[in-house]
Amino acid sequence: MKILFVMPKVGAWATHGIHKSPNQLYAHWASFIRERGYNDISVIDGRALEIPMDELVRQVKANEPDVVVMGEQIHGYGGYGVLRHFKEAASRIKEVLPNTKIILGGLWYSAMPVPTLEENPAVDFVVMGEEESFADLIEAIEKKKNFADVGGVTSRIDGKIVMGPHKPLMTDLDKLPLPAYDLFPMDKYVGHTYWKPFVDMITSRGCPSACTFCYEWDQFDPRSPSDFLKWRAKSPERVIEELELLHEKYGVKVVVIQDDNFNVDPARVERFCQLKKKKNIPVKWVSLGRAVDWVNCEKILPLMKETGLFMGVFGIEVTTQQELKRIAKGTTIEQIQKTVEILRKNDIAIVADIMIGFDYDTEAIIKQRFEFADQVDPDVLWIGYVTPAPNSPMWRISLKKNWIDPKKVDFSTWDFLHPVIPTDHLSVEELGRLGSWCMREFFSKPGRINRIMESNFDMLAKLCFQDVMAGVAKWEAGATKGEVHI
Repeated sequence: MKILFVMPKVGAWATHGIHKSPNQLYAHWASFIRERGYNDISVIDGRALEIPMDELVRQVKANEPDVVVMGEQIHGYGGYGVLRHFKEAASRIKEVLPNTKIILGGLWYSAMPVPTLEENPAVDFVVMGEEESFADLIEAIEKKKNFADVGGVTSRIDGKIVMGPHKPLMTDLDKLPLPAYDLFPMDKYVGHTYWKPFVDMITSRGCPSACTFCYEWDQFDPRSPSDFLKWRAKSPERVIEELELLHEKYGVKVVVIQDDNFNVDPARVERFCQLKKKKNIPVKWVSLGRAVDWVNCEKILPLMKETGLFMGVFGIEVTTQQELKRIAKGTTIEQIQKTVEILRKNDIAIVADIMIGFDYDTEAIIKQRFEFADQVDPDVLWIGYVTPAPNSPMWRISLKKNWIDPKKVDFSTWDFLHPVIPTDHLSVEELGRLGSWCMREFFSKPGRINRIMESNFDMLAKLCFQDVMAGVAKWEAGATKGEVHI
């Protein structure tokens, strides 16, 4: 059976410049089914190779696959903005290859399997589960098994949409084979315009927190939302094995560990750093985590810096203790301030974000949120708009207030950088204006710019800062004028 993973040509966030990385969903799923004996597998990466839709469809038709797979795992590529490209690709591929089975999985789709099949007649299956569910589906297609019995999969069967049983999550991620990077054009990937060769890595899944706005709610079977809270991680040894492969075989020099919480377990992070140092792997890295987890890693930050960490990312989100509790962030104001302090002490560049557009937001609240962020003074401020993820508390609030109609979502602007819902006090247009004001205010301070460019930060951090600065006007055009970037 011939299996083809297809990534359409898509853009990147306005502040990310040129940003392309191997699709981690494809890399993990492909390696898993290859281990089960399926070897006729390939990837067409239209994002990396900048293949227009017409040419992409032509290449898919020429490949004559039995199965086409599409989807995403990491929202940092553009949030839900990529979904419209998958929809168009699925429709056009079905037109030229009516007998090819089309599978979608990953963000949004996992949480919205039935609506996805109702609204996309070209799609045959939605995978709600992980690698095991996908592999079971491939086997069912090949051996003509009953699709209704495949756990973690929703299928179109004789004109009806049928959800298979819930599939428990994998508990031991070390059982996953290394991602199938050999299927990708590894020399084409770049982060923030200047970081190359580049890869986004995923070393853990889930989160011990449950923020009301988090996109992670959309990654799992809607019948089991608690799956989101089950944090599972690859061992440090397994992560190092993957990092070695990326460096030695593909010459990768920079990685972003895209886990929402890479540093949940300080002992795991310390072991990772010790192994990286012992093996002398020169790859530089960026890590994401909550403020509480950065604080818990304070003692090992010098080691993290020594082994190549040059930038730390965390969410401020909101700026009062009452609000932090309201959105279930699981951090404190003191931890936010402490995170900035300890990262700066170790010459690790700081990226922090604030969120705009919670249902209770007013202009005064948003300006206070910005003033707090301006005061704690991260090096890069990322401003995100609340974009309701299926199954999240903000999704339920938005449905109740009739702010969204899931059947009429314009995915071109659902990328977290465009306001897509109002608040109880502000219109979408007013949110766009306020976000634009925050961006201009933060990045227009000469003292901040001079401090960063004259700092001891790694040059990669300074280049990232330049890339973000270059994208501010484009960011504003999206927030206030609806300019589409993804």
